[in-house]
Amino acid sequence: MTNKPPHNENTSQQTHRRRDAARYLFHSDSLKESVALAPSASMRNNVLTGVQTALTAVIAITLFHFSAWPHLVGFAGLGALAILFGRFEPRLQRSKILFLASLMQTTTVLIMSTAGWLQLPIPLQLGLLSLMVGVLVFICSTTGLWLPGPLIFVFAAGASIAPELSGTDVIERTLATGATALFGWLICIATALLRQIPGPNTNFPPIPPLQPVNERLAVAARITLGAALAIFISHYLFDAHYPAWAGMGTLAVMQGAYLHLNMSRALQRMVGTTIGAVMAWAVLQQQPNIWELLAVIAVFQVLTEIFIGMNYAIGQMFVAPMALLMTYLAAPHLVGDNMVPERVLDTLTGASIGVAIAVLLSTLDDRRHLSELRNK
Repeated sequence: MTNKPPHNENTSQQTHRRRDAARYLFHSDSLKESVALAPSASMRNNVLTGVQTALTAVIAITLFHFSAWPHLVGFAGLGALAILFGRFEPRLQRSKILFLASLMQTTTVLIMSTAGWLQLPIPLQLGLLSLMVGVLVFICSTTGLWLPGPLIFVFAAGASIAPELSGTDVIERTLATGATALFGWLICIATALLRQIPGPNTNFPPIPPLQPVNERLAVAARITLGAALAIFISHYLFDAHYPAWAGMGTLAVMQGAYLHLNMSRALQRMVGTTIGAVMAWAVLQQQPNIWELLAVIAVFQVLTEIFIGMNYAIGQMFVAPMALLMTYLAAPHLVGDNMVPERVLDTLTGASIGVAIAVLLSTLDDRRHLSELRNK
């Protein structure tokens, strides 16, 4: 007789340990996956989405810059990001998704700004931000806001943190974000006929199946833990001014469905963000005016949408400088030379914590899948 289930079970446990998973994650195959280029699902829709977002941002930021509320240009930029969703959906469905994304972006700004109005201590605001990361992950996985996902909303939440705000500040921020998102929604509706719609000749990515509630809650809880560690370490250990960037790094890594995707995403985000931060530093060294900044931001936005689906690292090369330049545009008097290296440090911190939490809290099935993938 050759049936030995106890021995096979123990062997399986030993060959799928967390230390083995960590070793597999640093395999050369991970590096190959990180530099591989995937085919574009729809170059037309990617370019159009980038143009729609860039056009919304440029027009809205220009209007706010020359209005009585120039201090709101950053929130106009945040509102424009809400129209990045639903690029592969049918026209009517995308319109619904954009409305939901606009509502979430505006609500996120409202909640975090209200925390500033209530003068909550910074530790409580950072805790609220960490909790919101998990809540946003759950909402996005439940409602189908799966590309580009909760990162957009977390970016808005982090940008809204302030030690002290007035009630007027809260209202202005919320209205600026919501009005710009609504304006972008109208631009998308007006240009909807230019989009490629799903059909027999399209190769759009499939919509991820809706996971059971307990699985979605478990994922949200793990990401909340990782984001909280990254945010508080960034703020208190490194004295960072923008700890949300560390939380975003953790989120970007941990939202992958498999361990090998977590590692690949971590490597891509680290490399892409580092290169992008240097690009932003090079732009800022030229002391550009607002028109030059808007032109660079618009170009980076379009390039991001072209490449982000093909290779995440290349996409991050344009996302990182765009975010840094928007931060500079929103508050040039608050941004110093430390902004660029801080973005790199926060990304390294967040991505590293994301990989560590993903491995430590991985299930046996997660590690078995990783082992099987490496042994093919």
